[in-house]
Amino acid sequence: MLDALTHLHLQQYWWLIMSLVGSTLVFLLFVQGGQTLIGALGKNESEKTMVINSIGRKWEFTFTTLVVFAAGMFASFPLFYATSFGGAYYVWKLFLICFVLQAVSFEFRRKKGNILGQKVYEGFLYFNGFVGTFVLGAAVATFFTGSEFIRNEYNLSFWQTELYGLEILLNFTNVALGLAILFLARTLGALYIINNVKSDTIIQRARKQVIINALPFLVFFLYFMIRVFLMDGFAVNPETKEVFMASHKYFNNYLEMPLALIFFLAGVVLVLYGIAVSWLKESHKGIWFSGIGTVLTVLSIFFVLGYNNTSFYPSSIDLQSSLTIENASSSPYTLRTMTYISMLVPFVIAYIYYAWRAIDKHKVSKEDVSDDAEHHVY
Repeated sequence: MLDALTHLHLQQYWWLIMSLVGSTLVFLLFVQGGQTLIGALGKNESEKTMVINSIGRKWEFTFTTLVVFAAGMFASFPLFYATSFGGAYYVWKLFLICFVLQAVSFEFRRKKGNILGQKVYEGFLYFNGFVGTFVLGAAVATFFTGSEFIRNEYNLSFWQTELYGLEILLNFTNVALGLAILFLARTLGALYIINNVKSDTIIQRARKQVIINALPFLVFFLYFMIRVFLMDGFAVNPETKEVFMASHKYFNNYLEMPLALIFFLAGVVLVLYGIAVSWLKESHKGIWFSGIGTVLTVLSIFFVLGYNNTSFYPSSIDLQSSLTIENASSSPYTLRTMTYISMLVPFVIAYIYYAWRAIDKHKVSKEDVSDDAEHHVY
C-alpha cells in the first residue's frame, strides 16, 4: 500500500509525525516549568522534595520525547538537522547542556555523599527550567523570522554570523516566543502539581502561580501571534520551487487550511479554559484541558510552517537557501522504510498511557518523600 505513496505524500506524512512529537514536547515542558517553581511552592525541605518528586516522575518523558524529536528530524529531514545544528550550534549546545544537567540533577540530588551538594543540583534544575524553555521557544521562532545561513549546490550550509545561533536574541519576536514558552511551561507546571500533589498548602500556592504566569504568557503569545499574522512569510512557488516573500503568508495559511485554524482556535480556548477552571473553580483537572490545548495550538503552528507551499526553515539573507519539507527530506526509500516502522506508534502510545497511569496512581504526599520511603525519592 505504501508503494502507491509519492515522495511528497511521505514528506507530508513525516512532517505530520514530527509536528505531533514537537507539540507533545511543548506540553511536556511542564516538567521544566515545575522546576522553576520549586522555591515558590516549597517553603521547607519536605515541601520542596514533594514538588521535585511530583515533576521528577515525568522528567524521562520529556527527555525521551526530545530525543525522539531530534532523531526523527535527523532521519526524515536531515538537511534541516545539518543546517540548524551545524550552524546555530552555540544555542543548541546551550539547550542540550540544560537537559544534561537536568538528568544528572534528578538522579544525584538526594544521593548520599554527592560531591556538589543538594542545593547545587536544585540550581541546575532552575537553570534547565528557565533557560531550556526560553531557548527552545526562541529557536522555534526563527522558523518564522529566518536564520542567517547560505546553502550551496552541494547542500553545504554556511552560517553568516559569528554568533552561531545566539543572534536569535537580537530579534524581539524570537525573544517574545521564548518568554511565552517559558511562562506557558510555568503555568502548565503549576497546573500539573495541583493535579499531582497531596498538600492543600502547595496546591493553594500553585493556584496563585497559575494566574501569575498565565498573564505574561498571554501577553507574549498574543504579541508573537499578531506579529506572525501581520508579517510577510516565506512562500514557495509550487511549480519552480522558488522561495519568495508573500504578504500575510502565515495568516493566509490559516485561512486556506481550515483544519489548522480549527486546531488553533480550539487549542487556545482549551488552554484558557484549563487556566480558568483551576483559578476560578479550584479544579484539579486544568492540566488536561490546557495540556491538550497546548498540543493542538502548537500542532496548528507546525501546519502553517510546513504545509501549503511554505518554507519551514527560511534563510533571511538568501531566500533560495531556505529549507522546505521537499528539499530538506530524506529519500523516498528512507521515508517509506520509516513509515513502516511508524506503524508501531500506537503501541508506543499505549505503553506511555499505561506507564503514566501507573506512575500517577496516587498523589505525592509527605510520606512518599520521607527518608524511609519504600520507593526511589529524587
